[in-house]
Amino acid sequence: MIHISERLEVLSVSETLAMNQRSREMIRNGIDVINLSIGEPDFDTPLHVKEAAINAINENFTHYPPVAGFMDLREAVTVKLKRDNRLDYSPEEIIISTGAKQSLANVILSVLNPGDEVIIPQPFWVSYPEMVKLAQAEIVYIPTGIEQNYKITPDQLEERITSKTRMFIFNSPSNPSGQIYSRDELEGLAGVFEKHPEILILSDEIYEHINYQGKHETIAQFESLRDQVVVVNGLSKAYAMTGWRVGYMAGPEWLVKACQKLQGQFTSGACSVSQKAAVAALLGDQQVIRCMVNVLRERRDLVVSYLREIPGFEGEIPQGAFYVLPDISSYFGKMAGDMEINNADDLSMYLLNKAHVATVSGKPFGAPDCIRLSYASSTKVLSEAMYRIKKAMEIVGG
Repeated sequence: MIHISERLEVLSVSETLAMNQRSREMIRNGIDVINLSIGEPDFDTPLHVKEAAINAINENFTHYPPVAGFMDLREAVTVKLKRDNRLDYSPEEIIISTGAKQSLANVILSVLNPGDEVIIPQPFWVSYPEMVKLAQAEIVYIPTGIEQNYKITPDQLEERITSKTRMFIFNSPSNPSGQIYSRDELEGLAGVFEKHPEILILSDEIYEHINYQGKHETIAQFESLRDQVVVVNGLSKAYAMTGWRVGYMAGPEWLVKACQKLQGQFTSGACSVSQKAAVAALLGDQQVIRCMVNVLRERRDLVVSYLREIPGFEGEIPQGAFYVLPDISSYFGKMAGDMEINNADDLSMYLLNKAHVATVSGKPFGAPDCIRLSYASSTKVLSEAMYRIKKAMEIVGG
């Protein structure tokens, strides 16, 4: 009998995608479900980006692209990094991939060996530990909570480092918490990493521009870490290009070459047309980002105002991204009709079945006392969703 491989057996199904699938099935069955489980803005790709893709098709950019990406896009990434982050990279230190998720996987699979340790702060994006599992490395978590805004301290980091530590993975702004590391906080972490040059820092900055606090800060800005940091980013969030699947990484040239070798055997280069659209996005009018962030800030404030009216939903105001991560553990052990809520999974399913609002349990994010809600939908949709949640929670424990 043929079996599924052991490496696949250890992987968990993405809970965000699973909840999204459940929502779609209910909608197909005629149930009016509002989906706040998936991280996809409801904005359309900017017109000038779409026109660039159309021009690329008409100009026959429809053949195999280079594995590492077209040179004009790699150069555009270097321009973006200099313009937005004051980082100096050459095109040879850039590789284009099919989404930021592939960029992350490339780095993880190119660096880690079985038995290596990877430090991941909690909460985390659900795919980080799963990718590490594929590399057969060991995960070392650093727990955080509301009291520290879901951000680790230098002391916590230092305590987790061992002779086996090879990588540190984090994102700022954060999915799922929406919190952002300040320059001072990053400098504190950098001071620890300076003492451990054998550790690669994988900085996921896909939500860079969805920032309500001001300028984005990257740990790559510290020159002492120049050879230790890999910056991963993409076009999905900032430019509403989720379906175009374009991501990139910037890092040491030796690692770029390793990722190119791996990518050459898995997918080869990212979609040629999408790459040409990405050039237009990175080098074109950036005002589209500011307009989107202003709208998302209004949506965040709306959702937070509703959450404050629901007893037992505790949390900090998100500083970036488009998620809220309220602690809902005060409801554990309470009854909702004939259903007992014992954990965040139960509460998330209760809201889906009772309020017809899809959220995601915080458990797969390393935040088992929380649920995650995305506010990437319209104000009208969010208002209705939050009203439903509020009414559904009124009967819990009553």
